Amino acid sequence: MGLSFHYNGKIADPEMLPGLIDEVQDIAKVHNWRYFVFDRQFTITDFGKLGHNENIYGICFTPPGCETVDICFLSNGRMSSITNLKFWGESTDPTEKEYLYMLSVKTQYASVELHQLLIHLFRYLNGKYLSDFNLYDEGDYWETNDAILLRTNFDKNMALINSFGSALELIPKESGEDIEAYLERIIKLIHEKKDEIGDSLGNLN
Repeated sequence: MGLSFHYNGKIADPEMLPGLIDEVQDIAKVHNWRYFVFDRQFTITDFGKLGHNENIYGICFTPPGCETVDICFLSNGRMSSITNLKFWGESTDPTEKEYLYMLSVKTQYASVELHQLLIHLFRYLNGKYLSDFNLYDEGDYWETNDAILLRTNFDKNMALINSFGSALELIPKESGEDIEAYLERIIKLIHEKKDEIGDSLGNLN
């Protein structure tokens, strides 16, 4: 639960990897973000193949209050992460294998400003280093560049999170009700309030 953005793609040219890493590393240093650099050079004989070896190439960083942002690749050039490689790297199921290349970052507990900065960073990287890149932004900022809409979506998500927390505290479990039925009942109540929250926030703008 919480506002996130989701992305996938691949590096346009394996020779660009060191430059990409250096630029992202410089940005992380300027903002005092923790970062980690993986392998800096692709094995050219593996690049572009359907499969992959067990290596991660690229860089990841973690801004305060935010999930880790992976700008990492497998040997075939497609974006992934060390976590995805661990869970899905050896899967033979076609659906599960696609999870290997699906990346997400939750920014809900960071800030609107950080979310904007990360989206602008991906715009820049996409224009210079990436290909077949797709990003879905739950805050709608990638699609619209509308900072007011982004803040509205942040507030709406936080209101829903707070509603869920309050519901757990204020709505008791009924006699004989199992935990699954209890949570389903709470979620249903929150969904009934969702439109009311959206309308209230809309009236403030």
